[in-house]
Amino acid sequence: MVQNLWDSSKASALQGGLDQLVYRSNLIGSDRRVCNWGGGNTSSKTVIKDFRGRDVEVMYVKGSGSDLATMKQGNFTGLRMEDIQPLFEREAMSDEDMVAYLANCMIDSKHPRASIETLLHAFLPFNHVDHTHPDAIISLCCADNGKEIAKEIFGDRFVWVPYIRPGFTLSKMIAEGVLNNPKAELVLMEKHGLVTWGDTSEACYAKTIEIINEAERYIESRVNEATLFGGLVHQPLPSEERKNIAAKLMPSIRGAVSDGKKMILTFDDEEDVLAFVGSRDSAQLSQVGAACPDHLVHTKVVPLFIDWTPDASDVEGLRRKLIEGIADYKQQYKAYFERNKNEGDVMFEAAPRVILIPGLGMINTGKSWANSRVSAALYHRAIAVMRGATTLGKFVSLSENESYNVEYWPLELYKLSLAPAEAEFSRKVAFITGGAGGIGSATAWRLVSEGAHVVLADLNLEGAQQVAVEINGKFGDNVALAVKMDVTNEDMVRAAYEQAALHYGGVDIIVNNAGLATSSPFDETSLQEWNLNMNVLGTGYFLVAREAFKLMKEQALGGSMVFVGSKNSIYAGKNASAYSSVKALEAHLARCIAAEGGEYGIRVNTILPDAILQGSAIWNSNWRNERAAAYGIEPDQLEEHYRKRTTLLVNIYPQDVAEGIAFFASSKADKTTGCMLTIDGGVPAAFTR
Repeated sequence: MVQNLWDSSKASALQGGLDQLVYRSNLIGSDRRVCNWGGGNTSSKTVIKDFRGRDVEVMYVKGSGSDLATMKQGNFTGLRMEDIQPLFEREAMSDEDMVAYLANCMIDSKHPRASIETLLHAFLPFNHVDHTHPDAIISLCCADNGKEIAKEIFGDRFVWVPYIRPGFTLSKMIAEGVLNNPKAELVLMEKHGLVTWGDTSEACYAKTIEIINEAERYIESRVNEATLFGGLVHQPLPSEERKNIAAKLMPSIRGAVSDGKKMILTFDDEEDVLAFVGSRDSAQLSQVGAACPDHLVHTKVVPLFIDWTPDASDVEGLRRKLIEGIADYKQQYKAYFERNKNEGDVMFEAAPRVILIPGLGMINTGKSWANSRVSAALYHRAIAVMRGATTLGKFVSLSENESYNVEYWPLELYKLSLAPAEAEFSRKVAFITGGAGGIGSATAWRLVSEGAHVVLADLNLEGAQQVAVEINGKFGDNVALAVKMDVTNEDMVRAAYEQAALHYGGVDIIVNNAGLATSSPFDETSLQEWNLNMNVLGTGYFLVAREAFKLMKEQALGGSMVFVGSKNSIYAGKNASAYSSVKALEAHLARCIAAEGGEYGIRVNTILPDAILQGSAIWNSNWRNERAAAYGIEPDQLEEHYRKRTTLLVNIYPQDVAEGIAFFASSKADKTTGCMLTIDGGVPAAFTR
């Protein structure tokens, strides 16, 4: 059951009606069983002083493009009721005219555009109104016998409104229905949602929760778990097997769904998903249509359902079904668009946003991790609605044309236009070795600042996790992922890429950066020291690049690798034969991979930095003392020594190297591969010849 979360002590401490509206809205949005992500709207009518000092009645209503769970005062729009009320006398009004009219009713031009359903709130003669999309209520509204069941639950306390897209006509229908039924306590919107109201913000919220729970009690008393969705016919594979299979398949799926624009993928094998995809009726039910108009933009009309009998030994068979299924889905979506398009419509990506696989779970796609998870969250709600609707009767949805007109509705598309513009590295995943160190962390921050998702791979997992926490704290959940990896361990390298694939779908940018350094005169260089350098800086770079190459070929989306070499890649550093030799190996390995990667769109370039002391684990080790001894100076004199030997008289910092990496990884370097770029302040001895 949905809990009433109202805290009277918190509410009474709030200043004014708008604060209470924010509080009520956040409570409603905090439970996705009550309201979808980004969906629903709330309002309060109150009296304020205008700029002349006059009392005016104002309605505050949710602004377009915000989410009830997180919205604040600035996400609401205030409108003068005396300007809106005359609209009720009109017979009709187009969407365009309504939007233009409401813009003139705003008390502050800086407020966001009012919700699509503003008039629904304005025409109802109540101080506080909630419009929500509760699972239990939509189950009722998406059952073929929903109106009859509603009579059993609510008697004569409800108004039933047939499906019509939000706007002037629907708002007037709702108001007239309520005015004609003095006993009305709620409105049920067919295939859409719930409207409730109250004299106070608390009373309105309480009524919303009360009505939802009445419907939920009725449904739950009739649920038979054993026969839900026709009963379970495919048991889920064991958890580890599910994840292992998904990790192996995600790069192929990502390549197949990324038409021109890369997609970020997420995997979901929660209990309700596994129960649904494994049921007898899921293939048919999933194709009926969206459970709520709000879902359409993020989930499309239907998901892709893969007809597969769960078998951990048949991963390649499943891969073929997925590739074929995605191709068929895209053709069907293009045909759907052509059948229904209006003049000026531009088709979205044709690939599915939701992919359902018996025994395995659900894979979701989006332009970011967050968007992909919105798609997943909304399909969880769809499963809940189908669960309730099929318990009551037969699940029904919008017609194809109704669905299209919601998916491509200009007022719905306006919400999407409010999202930040995509940046250079949007939709891309960068895998950075040595992610906890100075160069690695600086590179992560640099790439994320322009839209990337990053995987921070490091033997120092705690350090990588700290960097990830800081990045996620600023840019949003799961923009950065930390994984433990020893670059010399083939199994750990493969496992790290599998984690990246499971979390984001694949990889687009590789920053081969993990490192160490030792210093000894040549005749004192031990085999152990030689092998240490070769293993980490040679074999490690090889393993990281090789596994990335395989993954990028599988995705068939191209890719960029950036090797972090050294001035010593082309300069014989004194007392550093092991380090210098393997740094030269790195630079040539990069060119070798570039030569083979061109036909797959895989670019490989190398950065040659020098003396990056800031934030470096290498320079905080004995390497600092060894290099100082090689130059006959004290360790604390190294920074100044390195600065003075450059032609530009500068020190080089991790951020400088990060800029070079960002350049090579960016579209600015789309036609550059096999290149070396020095970032050393100009050390004449290392000038390339």
